[in-house]
Amino acid sequence: MADYTSIAAAAESLERLLKLRFQEEEPVPGKSTRPVLVRTEDLKARLWVVPALVIYLYRVDFNKTMRAAWSAVGSQDGRSHLPLDLHFLLTPYADDPSHELNILGRTMQCLEGTPILGGPLLAPQSQWTPHEVVQVSMEEISTEDVMRTFDSLPVDYKLSVPYVARIVRIDGRVDLEEPPVTTVVAGAKPEAEL
Repeated sequence: MADYTSIAAAAESLERLLKLRFQEEEPVPGKSTRPVLVRTEDLKARLWVVPALVIYLYRVDFNKTMRAAWSAVGSQDGRSHLPLDLHFLLTPYADDPSHELNILGRTMQCLEGTPILGGPLLAPQSQWTPHEVVQVSMEEISTEDVMRTFDSLPVDYKLSVPYVARIVRIDGRVDLEEPPVTTVVAGAKPEAEL
């Protein structure tokens, strides 16, 4: 069962996968490139050490295709199920432009080679079901949308690649049911004892 921790777990799963793949083959020869998951506040402070790949979750949206289907499941099992798409910007940082492009190329190669995160690739802090997977793929967004996104951030534009992780599900909590009624008395009135 996926719960409210599935957003963080999916983002950390993406970070873990890229860290593992970068250890297999470093994008910047002789230097350790670290994928790092950041918040908006971290973008301005630039607390990471270069070379790095910054993973920034910039938007969370419900999945328009699966929303109705999961609502139907919820009506049957009595729990809410919210299917989400997580929108990431992956941005390379290095001291040299060719190193940044190598980081970006290696990142894209890794995600194209492992587009499905499931089983041991999913961070364990969420309660994933055995058959639950997250698909990670490049997202097509317009240049205008990219520029608008960077206009809202505390940093200037930097070459980034948009990816979407879908379907990350948040299931509702199981409510404790009230105990069933075991005795029904009909038509009786309480009498006072004398």
